[in-house]
Amino acid sequence: MIHRYYKDIVKPLSAVVPALSFSSIITLTLGFSLVSTVVIAGTVSLPIDTLPSRITLPNVSPANSALANRGAYVARTSDCMACHREDYSGGIPIETPIGNIYSTNITPSTRYGIGNYTEADFKKALRKGRAPNHQLYPAMPYPSYHGMTDEDISALFAYFQTVPIVDKPPEKTTHLPFPLNIRSLMLAWNVINVPSTENRSGLTKTQQRGEYLVNNLEHCGTCHTPRNLTQGLDKDRYLSGAPLGKWFAPNITPDNDTGIGRWSEMDIVTYLRTGTLDKRAYAGGPMAEAVAHSTRYLTDEDLIAMADYLKVVPAIKTDDYLIPVNVSRLPQPVSNSITYNLLEQKDYLAQAKMNTVSSANNSGSNNNLDSHSPKDLYLTHCASCHGVDGYAQPDARYASIVGLSSIRRVEPDALIGVIAFGAKGAFNTAPKMPSFSEDLSPAQIANITNYVRVKFGGLPNSDVSAADVTRVIKEKN
Repeated sequence: MIHRYYKDIVKPLSAVVPALSFSSIITLTLGFSLVSTVVIAGTVSLPIDTLPSRITLPNVSPANSALANRGAYVARTSDCMACHREDYSGGIPIETPIGNIYSTNITPSTRYGIGNYTEADFKKALRKGRAPNHQLYPAMPYPSYHGMTDEDISALFAYFQTVPIVDKPPEKTTHLPFPLNIRSLMLAWNVINVPSTENRSGLTKTQQRGEYLVNNLEHCGTCHTPRNLTQGLDKDRYLSGAPLGKWFAPNITPDNDTGIGRWSEMDIVTYLRTGTLDKRAYAGGPMAEAVAHSTRYLTDEDLIAMADYLKVVPAIKTDDYLIPVNVSRLPQPVSNSITYNLLEQKDYLAQAKMNTVSSANNSGSNNNLDSHSPKDLYLTHCASCHGVDGYAQPDARYASIVGLSSIRRVEPDALIGVIAFGAKGAFNTAPKMPSFSEDLSPAQIANITNYVRVKFGGLPNSDVSAADVTRVIKEKN
C-alpha cells in the first residue's frame, strides 16, 4: 500500500468473481451486514437514501471465508490496489525527493510476494514497516497503518491468502544511492515519525470511525499533510495541503477560504463517492486513483463518518486561498443538450474555430500559434474534450471545468501542472488528459491558463506568465 505519486492503472485481476456486494456476502455468511456494525457507532447525520449510489465491491467471493471477504473491504479502505496494481504485482514508481521507490509484489507468491509471511510478519510490516528480512521505506504508509486494529489486520491477511498468485518479480525494484540504500536508517526515522497521528478526545463514535478511516486506513495525511525536515508528517499542519510529485494535494481542513470549510458533509460524501462536485472539484491524478480504487466502494456510513470527521479537524489557513465563485461571471451551457449530444458539440466547436480563424485573418494575424489568441489556443487544444462552453460531456467521462477550485486558487501552479503534465480521471473508463509541455510553449500554456481562469473560473483577471509556467515545469521535473 505504497504512497502514490504516479502510477499506471493496469488490467483487472486475472480471475474476477461474480460481482456481489460485500454487505450481501457478510449477510449470507454471518447473518449480519457490515453496514449494521457501523450504524451503531453513532448517529448518521445525512439521509442515506439521498447519497450517490455505491459501487459494488468486486473482489469478494462466496467461496472465501467471511473473514477474507471482510478483508476485501479493508483492502479497499486501505487503498492497496492504487499502489500495488489491480493484481497486486507491484512495480509502480513513487517519486520522492530521494529517488523513485517501487511498490512490491504482495500476492501469495512464496518466491516474489508475501506467501511466506505469517500473520505476525504481516502485522509488523503494516505497523512498523518491518519485513521479515529488511526495513521498509515509509513510502509504504506504515506510519498511518500503525493505528490499524488487530481485527482489520487479521481480515486483510486472510484476504491476501485468496488473491491470485503472480509468480514473478515487479518490473522494477528500488535502488537508492548510498547511504539511502541502508534500510536500517529507517529505524531512527521511525522513532521520530511513527505514528503519524494521534487520536483526539471528545469525538462522537461516528467521528471516531471517521478519524480511523482518514488517519489510518485511507492515510489521507500521507498526501495532504506537509512534511517536516525529516520528511515525516508535520503534525502542526495536518491536512493543510502539500506538494505531491507533479501534483499538489490541497488543503482539506475546514477552513472557509483555503480549505473545504464551505463544503457540506453531503458535498464531501459526493466527492469521495463520485470524484466530482459540480462547479467546485474534479478528482485527478493521485486523488482520482484513490476514488477509483477505494472511496467509491466504501459504505454510506463510512463515507459519512469521514465527512463528519473532516468537518471537525482543526482548520488551518494557508497562503493559497480560493477565490470565491462569482456565479454571474460563469458561462452558461450553449444549450440543454450539448453536454451529451456529440454531434452538436462537434458542429458548435467547428463553427467556433471557423469564427476565430476569420477574426485572425481580418486582423492580419499570421498562422504562428504564438500569435493566436488565448481563446483560439483553448479551442484548438482543449475544447474538443472540455467543450466550447467548458461543460464538456460528463456522460462520456470528459470533465466539466466550469467553477473548479483548481482554477480559482490564487496560486495557479496546480492548473499549470495539469495542462503541462496531463491527468487521469477517477475511473478506468475516463479519458486521460494529455500532457502539453512538449507541444506548447510556456507562453501558450500561460495564455490557456489565463483564459481558463477568467472564462471558466469567473475570475476578473489572471496574469500567469511564461516565466511562471517555466518555473512550475522546472520544479515538477
